[in-house]
Amino acid sequence: MEAGITEEASIQTVRRWYRERKISYKGAGPKGAGYILGSTDQAFYLLEDAGVAEDTAVQIVRRLLREGKIRSVGTGNQKANNPPNETAKRLVNRSSNQDQFVHQLKVKIKAQDEHIKGIEHLHQTSVASLSQQRDLLNKEIVNLEKEKSELQKETMKLLKENISLHNELIKLKEELSKGNKSDVDRAEAAAAPPPSKTKDYRQKLGLSKGASDKEVLTKYKNLLKITHPDHGGNAAAFHFIKTDYDQFRNSINMK
Repeated sequence: MEAGITEEASIQTVRRWYRERKISYKGAGPKGAGYILGSTDQAFYLLEDAGVAEDTAVQIVRRLLREGKIRSVGTGNQKANNPPNETAKRLVNRSSNQDQFVHQLKVKIKAQDEHIKGIEHLHQTSVASLSQQRDLLNKEIVNLEKEKSELQKETMKLLKENISLHNELIKLKEELSKGNKSDVDRAEAAAAPPPSKTKDYRQKLGLSKGASDKEVLTKYKNLLKITHPDHGGNAAAFHFIKTDYDQFRNSINMK
């Protein structure tokens, strides 16, 4: 009656099912009493056997299944009093396709889990490698700090040695300056006009009386270099020494 079959046709169909033992017992309740069919296969078979079109049967089975009037979806296998039909097979195939889809999803999820594990392992390996590199860099920094400290010590040592050498150089310059000043003083004394008009050039130069003419000339030349104004000497002293030098050289040439 829910499938739209007339009451007369429904009565005849139910009687036939009872005779064919497709119905196990007679109902005791009113016609509107509730019912639950065993499976979708059974529902399709009953509807088709009652003359309901296949498309209409599909819609009715779906509604009965949603309303809870069918216990389970059929497997497509033939059962007693419930032969299979094409629509039930399609439902079974759909269920099988869903199972395959679920299986594929599980395979993909498993593959993703493996991929995630691989990424986690790579991450851990990268962290360990970076940690090792950081330790090596820290050690290198410590070594560089030590080298820097040693270089600073060496620099200070060289600086002290440089200061010491500089002081020694200043001292030597002072000694040389004193020595030059002494020579200049002697040159000036030799250039100063004597109380008497003596021409003893050796005595003026502080040489012995037996000194050769060459030694006298050499001494004069040294005094001229020291007293020369271009070398920071005394012009007056240079003039007196140059005069004596010329006179001594002329006296030698006249011999």
